[in-house]
Amino acid sequence: MSMEETKVKIKLNSTILPIDGEKENYEMWLDGSVVKKSGKSYLRYVEQLEEKEIRTTVKMGNEDAFILRGGGVKMRLPFNTIKEEIGEYETQFGSMPIITKTKHLSYDYNEDNQLSGKFNVQYDLIISGQSVGKYTLEIQYSEVQK
Repeated sequence: MSMEETKVKIKLNSTILPIDGEKENYEMWLDGSVVKKSGKSYLRYVEQLEEKEIRTTVKMGNEDAFILRGGGVKMRLPFNTIKEEIGEYETQFGSMPIITKTKHLSYDYNEDNQLSGKFNVQYDLIISGQSVGKYTLEIQYSEVQK
C-alpha cells in the first residue's frame, strides 16, 4: 500500500452556534500534510490548545468523513450525509458517546501543478439526546512550495 505525503499550509475556520449562547468563530493557520492512502485523502496537523498538543487527522470525502483527535483532546467525530453517526469524546471520567447529524459535506481538491483543496462540513452535535449546537468547519489547504 503506497502512501504519498505532501506538506501543506492550512487555513481552518470553525463556527459554533450553541443552543444557548453567542456564536463563536475561530480561525487558525497551521502547518500540516495531506496523505493519500487507498484513494482517500487524509489531512494531518497538530494544534496547540493552552498547554496541550492535539494531533488531528481529517479523512476528507463527499459522502462520509471523520475527524480523529489525539493527545490533549481525544475524540472521534464521524460524518455521513445519509445517516446520523455515533462518535466518542474522551473525558477524564471516561468515554462519552456523541452523535453527529451531518447537514452538508463537501470536499474539492486540485492536484494539477500544486496540490490544494477545500473541505467543508456542517453538522449538529448531539450529546445525551440533546443538540448542543450547530457547527461549521471549513478547511482550506495548499501545497508548500519547495
